[in-house]
Amino acid sequence: MDFSSPAVQVALAIAFFAGMTTILGSLLVIFAKQTNTRLLAFGLAFSAGSMVYISLVEIFTKANQSFVKAAGEKAGYGWTTLFFFAGVALLIALDRLVPNPHLGLSDKDVGENIAKGSGAAAGEGYDRKRVARVGLLAALAITAHNLPEGLATFFATLDNPVVGAPLAIAIAVHNIPEGVSIAVPVYYATGSKTKAVIATAISGLAEPFGAIVGYAILAPYLTDFVFGSVFAVIAGAMVFLALDELLPAARSYARGHETVYGIVIGMGAMALSLVLFK
Repeated sequence: MDFSSPAVQVALAIAFFAGMTTILGSLLVIFAKQTNTRLLAFGLAFSAGSMVYISLVEIFTKANQSFVKAAGEKAGYGWTTLFFFAGVALLIALDRLVPNPHLGLSDKDVGENIAKGSGAAAGEGYDRKRVARVGLLAALAITAHNLPEGLATFFATLDNPVVGAPLAIAIAVHNIPEGVSIAVPVYYATGSKTKAVIATAISGLAEPFGAIVGYAILAPYLTDFVFGSVFAVIAGAMVFLALDELLPAARSYARGHETVYGIVIGMGAMALSLVLFK
């Protein structure tokens, strides 16, 4: 375990960048006069397409390569598949323990609250206590979900920055609406812009925190088998996150074909980035 290593520092910096984009969501809530739900739908779908593509094409392949070195070709593929679905199971368990209300307020709530501007701070037209409860639940849930995202970004970057950087961008894109889902209830329950920003910053810091804790635990054991396990779990977790959280949220905000366009363009952009940097 060597946090002074340039490679480790770069990986931590990228995980930090991905987490801190959550703050952008709070800025959108504070300064926006209206919300563009179609653009939000496209952005969520773009992020989902990017994450599914890189998980199945690049990260799963990396995991299989590590397992093949450790256990041979046939057993290696079996281990990769097993740990991929272990990643899916991990996210399912996390959802059971801490349900994630991504964009916890409805489309209508977000649009109306942002449109109210300064009037929202006065508590007009909505129940402050209800909004505060939603905000607390959303903040806790999203913070818990940010921990494995930070671990995924960190280890992907540590192994290969060409893979880690696009993954960080994909995670950063979907962190922005997560910031919205935290900042909206905090801002409209407290009337404080500062508290809204601080709440999203704390949630975003969970990503580099998850990376640091994960690396501290796993660093002494970074064999080919461990690398394969980590990458396969990451791939499964990212695919489940995209299918369970991002795509349903994107579809709920879409007014036309934004979701499918976002998925295809997100996959294409990720594929192009991998081809260019090979």
